[in-house]
Amino acid sequence: MSPLLCLVHLLFLSSTAYTQLHPAEPAKYQTFPSLREQAQIQDAWKNERISSIPSLLKVHNVDAWLMSQREHAEDTIWWSIKNATDYDSHRRTIVLFHTNSSSLAGRPNPVIWVDNTGKVWPELRTILEDYNPQRIAINIDRDIAFSGGLHVGEYDTLKDELGESWIGRMVNIPLLAIQYVSTKVPGQLYYYAKMQETAWAMLEEGFSHRIIEPGVTTTEDLEWWFREKMLQLNVTTWNHPRVSVIDESSFPGWEGTQSIIQEGDILHIDFGITAMGLNTDTQHMGYVLRTNGSQPESDAPESLKEGLRKANRMQDIVLGIMKAGMTGNEVLQACLHQMKAEGIEGQIYSHPIGDWGHDAGAVMGFTNLPDHVPVLGQLPILPNTYYSIELYAYHFVPERNETLRFRIEENAYWDEERKGWCFVRGRQERFHIIDVRRRTPTVFQVQN
Repeated sequence: MSPLLCLVHLLFLSSTAYTQLHPAEPAKYQTFPSLREQAQIQDAWKNERISSIPSLLKVHNVDAWLMSQREHAEDTIWWSIKNATDYDSHRRTIVLFHTNSSSLAGRPNPVIWVDNTGKVWPELRTILEDYNPQRIAINIDRDIAFSGGLHVGEYDTLKDELGESWIGRMVNIPLLAIQYVSTKVPGQLYYYAKMQETAWAMLEEGFSHRIIEPGVTTTEDLEWWFREKMLQLNVTTWNHPRVSVIDESSFPGWEGTQSIIQEGDILHIDFGITAMGLNTDTQHMGYVLRTNGSQPESDAPESLKEGLRKANRMQDIVLGIMKAGMTGNEVLQACLHQMKAEGIEGQIYSHPIGDWGHDAGAVMGFTNLPDHVPVLGQLPILPNTYYSIELYAYHFVPERNETLRFRIEENAYWDEERKGWCFVRGRQERFHIIDVRRRTPTVFQVQN
C-alpha cells in the first residue's frame, strides 16, 4: 500500500466510516531475484536481526542466550538465525549469544560450535567461567513453541556436561524468543509487498473464467492449480491451499469441500506463499455468476456485497484498536465490544505472520476460543511486526435463506513513522467474479 493510502486508512480506522482499500489496478505477477541473490539478501536481513540480540538480552535482564541442537532436532529459534543456505543444523550445533565485551572481546557474537565428539563441552565451560554470566536464557517454555525449542535430550546433556552450578543460572524468558522472531527489519517489506501482489495475482487468475468451468472444475482441481502455479513462479507454501464452496455450515477448517463448482456458488480460499524466508496468509471470496434463466447476473448479488462490507468493517475495527503494548486479549475484547455497538456479529482469530505462517507473538482469538485465549492471548502486541488480520462476519442472505460466514484475511505491517497498522497490498472489497460467458475453449484439468 502506498504511504498516502496508508495515511488515509489510518485516518478512517477509528470511525464507523467504510474505508475503501481495494487496489485500483489488477495484481501482476512479480519476479524475485535469482536464488543466489535471494540468499545474499536473506543473510543480510539475518545479520541485521542478530545484531539486535545483545540489546534484547539487556532488555530482558539476561547476560547470555544458549541454544543446543542436533541435526533434525533443531531449536525452533534456529530457523530464524541460520544462513539462507542451511537446511539443517550440523552434528551438534551450540550457539551462545552474549552481552560481554571484555572477557569475550575478539570473539564473534554469537559463539558457535559444530561438533559431534564432545570437545565442545570443555570449551563452553571455559567460556562460561571466563565470562561468568549470572542469568543465561534457554528455550524451555512449556506453553509457547518459539520459546520452548530446546529438546529434552539436549537439556539433559547440558545438565550432565555443565553441572548444576551452571544449570542453576539458566532461566526461561519467553518474550526474548518471541521478540526476536517476530520483529522485522525495514528491508523485508519491499519483498513482502511483492509476495502479496503475487498472491493476489494468483487469486485473480485462479478465481476467474480462465481457470474455472462451472459444472466441471472441482474445488480440489483449483487447490492443485494453485500448487502448480506456485511451482511455476518458483515459490512454495507453508499450508496446502483450501478451496471451499460456502454454505451455512461452512466453518474455518483444515480442508476444502471437494465440490464441483456450479453457477451461483460462493467460493472461498485460504492459502499462502513462501519465499525469501517469509510467508503470506490470505483468504478471499469469489462468486460464480448465474448466466441462465430470465435474469442472468452481471455481478454478485447486493446481499453478498453487504456481507463482505461487514467483514471489511471488522478489519477496520481490528487495525484501529490494535496498539503496541496491548495484549491480544485486550485487543480482542475491545473489538468485540465495538462490533456489538455497531450491530456486527462475527469472530476474530488474527495472528502474527512472517518467518512462519503462524508466527511468534500475541494472537487475537482462535476459532475455538472466540473470547479469550490463554497464554498466547496474554502476550503483548509488538511494534515492527506483521499480522494476518483473519476473521469472519455473519450476514443473512435472503436469496438463500441462510446466514453465512464472510471469511477474509489480509496481511498488515506496522508503520513505524505513523505508529499504526496498514495492509501490505490493500484488501478484498469486491468478489472475484467467474463469468462462464467469457471463457475460451481452453480448460484447466488436473492430470491423473
